[in-house]
Amino acid sequence: MTGSRGKRLWKPVAVAAAAALFVAMLGALMTDLGPWYNGLKQPAWKPPDAAFGPIWTLIFALAAAAGVIGWRRAAPGSVREWMLALFALNGFLNVFWSLLYFRLHRPYWSLIEVPFLWLSVLALVLLLWRVSRLAAVLLLPYLLWVAIAALLNWETVRLNGPFG
Repeated sequence: MTGSRGKRLWKPVAVAAAAALFVAMLGALMTDLGPWYNGLKQPAWKPPDAAFGPIWTLIFALAAAAGVIGWRRAAPGSVREWMLALFALNGFLNVFWSLLYFRLHRPYWSLIEVPFLWLSVLALVLLLWRVSRLAAVLLLPYLLWVAIAALLNWETVRLNGPFG
């Protein structure tokens, strides 16, 4: 694959990979597992901290793949624009949750924000379903993981609150 056709085929992959890495890096920068976090009471069912990195890596890879598939299958125009806008909103909400929870030490605030994050993933699933069922299905682990994170967030508030 050479020439302009090859560039057209790889450009969405490069953009999706760069966007996923950017959001992952910002989220990681917001995540502080220092004394405050380590001092929190956690539910017995919480996954080990070492599992979060691989889980998020898989979720971001699946989201990037979903974005590429959606981009390639959607006709140019409003569906693509909505898809990009929803991915951008989702990336912002993902990083914002980490900022609220880990950096600002405000689990209650992140508990208020997490439904918006979950709804942004659901909106992507529903939009992509119209374009590619495979792309939509690739986002289901993300939807599930945000639901688990919401439950963990709720338990943190319940076990440790009030905050601030």
